[in-house]
Amino acid sequence: MKRVYKGDFGYIKHGRKVAVIRTVVCLAITVGIFLVGLLIHHSQKSVFSIIAALGCLPTGWSAVNMIMLLKAKECSDSDHKTILEHAGSLLIHYDHIITSYDKNFYVNASTVLDKNICCYSADKNLDTLDCEKHIKKMVAASGYSSYSIKVFDDLGKFCDRLDQLEKLRADKNIDPFKIEDDWVPGTVQTPAAVLLSISL
Repeated sequence: MKRVYKGDFGYIKHGRKVAVIRTVVCLAITVGIFLVGLLIHHSQKSVFSIIAALGCLPTGWSAVNMIMLLKAKECSDSDHKTILEHAGSLLIHYDHIITSYDKNFYVNASTVLDKNICCYSADKNLDTLDCEKHIKKMVAASGYSSYSIKVFDDLGKFCDRLDQLEKLRADKNIDPFKIEDDWVPGTVQTPAAVLLSISL
């Protein structure tokens, strides 16, 4: 199975498959260890039971991760195709699951250019203002407090904004891919990388 990295189109779909397989394997190993101990010692009171109990920790973590990914709303193929038609040379990241203390925000696509953070979500239950406030708070914590943040729930309006940003990118001769490639580990993350880091 080819790996899909965070921010790439298909990340959630790929993550679901990985999480399901990982959870099933972890569960099978944990139950298998417990049953081997039961068969050998004819009792639950053995080192095998302790190892199986410890095996519940990664199994539980994997199950929670799997449930979150199963609930997540990924960018559809049709939306992805439409976005690509307007992306130009902008850097687009896909399939963000942005978590806050009390809710999750499913952002299907995002781009960052010249102090502008622009996102799109097809999730009809998403509170765009709440999402904008949360993103603003998180990127401000990394030192990017003067950024304009807009979350669209309408694909057409998002694509119109992409067209505007692509014109701005061309006028100012900005290469967003080079900005990411030139980032030096150990220094403050780029705004696009911050957006990825606050996503699952």
